[in-house]
Amino acid sequence: MTDASGENLEQRICSIAFALGFDLAGVAPVEPGPDTERLREWVARGYAGSMGWMAARLEERVDPRRVLEGARSALVVGLACDDGCERPPPALRVARYARGDDYHEVLLDRLRAVAAAIEVACGRSVRAKAYVDTGPVAERALAARAGLGWIGKNACLIHPRLGSHVLLGVLLLDLDLAPGTPEPDHCGTCRACLDACPTDAFAAPYVLDARRCIAYTTIEDPGPIPPELRAAHGDRVFGCDVCQDVCPWNRRRARPALSDPLGLHERLAAPREAWCEGTLGWLLAVSEDELTVVTRHSAVRRARWRGLVRNALVAAGNAGDRALAPLVERHARGDDPMLAEHARWALARIAQAEAGAEGRGTRRAD
Repeated sequence: MTDASGENLEQRICSIAFALGFDLAGVAPVEPGPDTERLREWVARGYAGSMGWMAARLEERVDPRRVLEGARSALVVGLACDDGCERPPPALRVARYARGDDYHEVLLDRLRAVAAAIEVACGRSVRAKAYVDTGPVAERALAARAGLGWIGKNACLIHPRLGSHVLLGVLLLDLDLAPGTPEPDHCGTCRACLDACPTDAFAAPYVLDARRCIAYTTIEDPGPIPPELRAAHGDRVFGCDVCQDVCPWNRRRARPALSDPLGLHERLAAPREAWCEGTLGWLLAVSEDELTVVTRHSAVRRARWRGLVRNALVAAGNAGDRALAPLVERHARGDDPMLAEHARWALARIAQAEAGAEGRGTRRAD
């Protein structure tokens, strides 16, 4: 059914999403399919690591109709992490999506506004449930169904114009809507993401073993970072963008600056002062109370103080900077066994780097 403007209901709903600040919008069917069924095998192979919540609500992830009774369609929206403008990277190595305000809050607020506007457009009560990376919903699979892009070999959704630095939200609806047209896979023979991964986290193209992924080890897993993966973490203290940064759909595109009348891109892209001016030394010394304040309304809070200090200890060891040793030693003598072990590892790396520098100086003198 079309209105006076010639738009059908699907187009009107997507227009609402665009008007409220989203860059992408499309409709996906909610029936289970091969794309969501693959989650079963992924979890069964142990690739989810310690993320028990993936298995706990697996059936709902496979079949979204279990999440919202009467769900018949899903509106999937996307918002670019940035506005296309160049900004200097923050001093602390934080994943691009986490540099500004918490994307969960930014997108969820907008998505709920979309739901309210849909009711007005339909002229009746509409049952809806909104999720932004917080519930048992396979966002990327639904986004691909809606035609917002394709799932790349790095397991990220890739849009042909915006690349993969796009945040997704899903609004389950009890409306019978026509789905979008899926985008073909454009990865071809490229394997840049697979070859560039610092920890070799891809079991196969399109298959991520989260247990080896820096985004998992620095954020999702509260336990110790496997020693064999620590050197590859480099100076990263929250997340990793390597498999996206090397993707041709991100690197070779000449994307113009995006319109941002509602300031959503600015909220996501503008790095917080703590990440711009903070240092590893600051992160190693910061108190739990202070960090709680600094990470308010920030996605970085997900790693919590203990996780961020653990990550900073690994980064300090990789930096090999003797000036950080006193701060690292404090944690080596502390009461937290996990942080103490990471601190001892870091001190050994710092000593190793110092010995190597002395050896190079001796050779030059000779």
